[in-house]
Amino acid sequence: MTRVQVVAAVIVGEHHGSPQHILISRRADHLHQGGLWEFPGGKIDGDETPYEALRRELKEELNIVVTKASAMMQITHDYPDKKVSLDIWTVTEFNGLPLGVEGQEIRWVSLNDLPNFKFPEANQAILAQLCPQD
Repeated sequence: MTRVQVVAAVIVGEHHGSPQHILISRRADHLHQGGLWEFPGGKIDGDETPYEALRRELKEELNIVVTKASAMMQITHDYPDKKVSLDIWTVTEFNGLPLGVEGQEIRWVSLNDLPNFKFPEANQAILAQLCPQD
């Protein structure tokens, strides 16, 4: 089984004047891990760098242009039917107003509320870093 190379973004922003909100999106029901929430992103194409893929995917999915991002972490995860390698980035600045271009629901969520959403298993390490348990 081939490992799929994926980039994902932890998009940080202010929402209603409160800092530390994260933009998440809901996966379409027909997709792998459908119906779960995720950090936006997608597959790295051909010889793209992870940063190039991040910029392309967020433009395609959310209609935003990333202007400031930094590498956060890398994760590998094996599902029974798919193997993924995730290159996770923190996006702190972008141009545009995020929209669910592909019809996906998007939502700004406070760090405190993030654990109330169901994410794919591969995203658990991201959640653990963003919302550490005491």
